[in-house]
Amino acid sequence: MLDVLSPHRRGSGDPAFRVERDGSVWRASHTPEGPGTVRLGWSGDVVEATAWGAGADWLLDGVPELLGAADEPDGFVPLHDVVREQALRRPGLRIGRTRRVFEALVPAVMEQKVLGQEAWRGWRYLLRRFGEPAPGAPHMRVPPPPGVWVRIPSWEWHRSGLEAVRARTIIGAARVAGRLEEDAGEARLRSLPGIGVWTAAEIRQRAAGDPDAVSVGDYHLPGLVGWALVGRKVDDAGMLELLEPYAGHRYRVTRLLESSGRRPPRRGPRLPVRDYRSF
Repeated sequence: MLDVLSPHRRGSGDPAFRVERDGSVWRASHTPEGPGTVRLGWSGDVVEATAWGAGADWLLDGVPELLGAADEPDGFVPLHDVVREQALRRPGLRIGRTRRVFEALVPAVMEQKVLGQEAWRGWRYLLRRFGEPAPGAPHMRVPPPPGVWVRIPSWEWHRSGLEAVRARTIIGAARVAGRLEEDAGEARLRSLPGIGVWTAAEIRQRAAGDPDAVSVGDYHLPGLVGWALVGRKVDDAGMLELLEPYAGHRYRVTRLLESSGRRPPRRGPRLPVRDYRSF
């Protein structure tokens, strides 16, 4: 189950996503009915779901889709040994969807062109500062609704580590969030200033459960895909060429390859996490 839900976790300290020692997963969300928290545990093959808050019923209704019940992997045929091996090792992998477009958009924008640790630090700060305590789990935080993001002062964006460009993208999206929830298509998303192909794919993977949404423009992904499939690094164009035989399931393949352990050798030091106080 965690394998399916892990893309929705923004770092180990995500205030809206928690994994307990018993393996249960807690997730907070601002649903169309209001704030809510859902706890997912399992016994054997049975998933046990409990929810709290005004959005409890909405979250419970969405549990099957969150766990990938709407995913259709039957047409997926592994064509490379490494893909076949990973598919056999992860038979329960499904592409789930949250049905909350704006909540997927905000952290995706935060992750544009920065290290994940930087983006997750900003996500933690803003949720702790502006998110309300999660129903049933007050130590967690519910991601703020669009109206709250619009009103965040400029100095708070600065303290979070986000520069003005990404802040403006989130605020602009918040002002049309209602329309985004009605239409999460790539064209609609990319019509927004600051939302490109990479960000649109990251949103669609999580909110819509799109098994074909490839994160073109990702810093690491082309090298990983090329190394795993043909033993050499490639660029975005080369990655798309390699993934073409998997059309309809390209994101599914990248998820499998990410767990294969086949990555190009690292050259040079790791990029440092920037100090937001210097912005």
